[in-house]
Parts: sequence; structure tokens; C-alpha cells
Amino acid sequence: MNGNRAVAERRRWPRLPLAVPVFIRSGADRGKEFLEFATALNVSAGGMLVAVRRSLPSSAQVLLEIPSAPLAALAALPKASRSMRAKALRMEHAGGYDLVGLKFSRPLSVPGTAARVRRRKLASYV
Repeated sequence: MNGNRAVAERRRWPRLPLAVPVFIRSGADRGKEFLEFATALNVSAGGMLVAVRRSLPSSAQVLLEIPSAPLAALAALPKASRSMRAKALRMEHAGGYDLVGLKFSRPLSVPGTAARVRRRKLASYV
């Protein structure tokens, strides 16, 4: 293979390099639930990369909670996701932290894109 050839991007959504505080809740540690304060390092519609102190097993199911000020509860503001389910896909050790790649159970909605709905044929008209 040619070493100069760029590797094709396989991600469906662009990543945004945002440092966002998140709480990670999981029952992956021997059946005991844990809650840890972590930092998201980058975010996309399909997932995020978080830095945590506690390692998570691959394929661990987690609940991500984004802390926000009480203003977010007002009805006059647009609705925003504060809690998301995700699955750990990969982990890498870096400087006393574990960098965990998480995939959201359902992608976040992206403004300007049409929502794709899968429709099944229910019956045949014969």
C-alpha cells in the first residue's frame, strides 16, 4: 500500500472538539452502579469521547447526564437533550485517565437534516 494515501473517513458525523462536563452512570462494575464526573473531549451526533478515571469494560452500557443550570427547565427555551444512553466501543489509557469512545443508542438530531424513518410493509394488497 502507498503510505502517502489518506485514509478514508468512516465517521458519519463530524466531531466537534468541545470540553463538556458529563456524569457517567453505569452498572458495569461487578453489578454495582457507579456515578463518575467526567469530561467529554469531543462530541458528534453519533457519540462522544470522554476522559474518565475509572475504566469501563468494552460494550458497557452507560447513561450520560449533562449538568445544566435550572434555566434549561423553562418552557420558553428550546428542548435540549440532557440525558443519553450510550455503549462503550473502545478505550485507551492516557496520562492517568481512560479515554472512552462512546456510541449513542440513538443519534442526536442534527438541524437541517431530514429524519429518516424506516417503514415496513404491513400487508400485501392482493
